[in-house]
Amino acid sequence: MNYEELADQFLLKTHQFQKGNHQKKIDGVMRGETFVIIYIAQHGRSVLPSEISSEMDISSARIAAALNSLEKKGLITRQIDASDRRRILVDLTPAGKEMAESHRQMALKTTARMLELLGEHDAKEFVRIMARLSEIAPKILEHEHE
Repeated sequence: MNYEELADQFLLKTHQFQKGNHQKKIDGVMRGETFVIIYIAQHGRSVLPSEISSEMDISSARIAAALNSLEKKGLITRQIDASDRRRILVDLTPAGKEMAESHRQMALKTTARMLELLGEHDAKEFVRIMARLSEIAPKILEHEHE
């Protein structure tokens, strides 16, 4: 098997997939302010800006800008941590919780529909392969940087 030819096909198909509007909808949930809202909602507790920054792999300045915007929109609150006054805790407002759930449901429905169109066997295989890629990708990237 020629893995380079297969890789070339994979990259082409990945590019075609990412050009579609369906991927843009899903990606929108995984980036920016929407990601911040969903991240906080999934934790079900106050989070630190540094936790969000680490998860998104972006600078604290960009997180601060996103949090400022979300606060102005009434979607989050920030409070000084009573146990450590150097830390700021970020929470969702009721409107922020509602927005997070709305975006999560949209991504869930879009993805479920794509998987349904694949059919049961292919959908299960796709999820299995994505899980496997998630396991091996960090190992490959480690070796690339050595």
